[in-house]
Amino acid sequence: MHGQHARPTSTLFGPVTTARTPPTAHGRPKHSRRGLLTGRLRRRFLAYRSVQFLSTHIPGLSGPGDECLLLVHVRQVVGQVHYRICTDCAQGVITALTLDERFLGSGLGTRALSHLRSRHPGLAWRSTLSMRTTRDLLRRMRIPTVMADTLCAHGPAAA
Repeated sequence: MHGQHARPTSTLFGPVTTARTPPTAHGRPKHSRRGLLTGRLRRRFLAYRSVQFLSTHIPGLSGPGDECLLLVHVRQVVGQVHYRICTDCAQGVITALTLDERFLGSGLGTRALSHLRSRHPGLAWRSTLSMRTTRDLLRRMRIPTVMADTLCAHGPAAA
């Protein structure tokens, strides 16, 4: 019969089957990477939606321009940015940056430094950090690294 070599289009010949990867016990294909992508996206959504920034002055031995930006997620501090501001020199110096491990690849550090720049416009930002984890972030944000000795003359000397 003519045309039997072609794929049938009607259900007279039975259901048309296509080759598919059988699902695993989790209900998705064997080599799916969906878990990694959704985990990263979930952390990014947490970083952009439910993390709040609270700025505070550091009491005690700190000078007049020492401040701390707290990154708070559901009443828990997940990061801190310690910085010093001198309005006379129009400079800001980032002295410490810590993030919780689960927020490291989520863009929260970039968001925190962008928040500092928007909160204090007109300041030239620098950093005294030389750790490997913060070096890439500061390079991306175009914040140069300076030695602790070359800080502002108006504030107290760094320890």
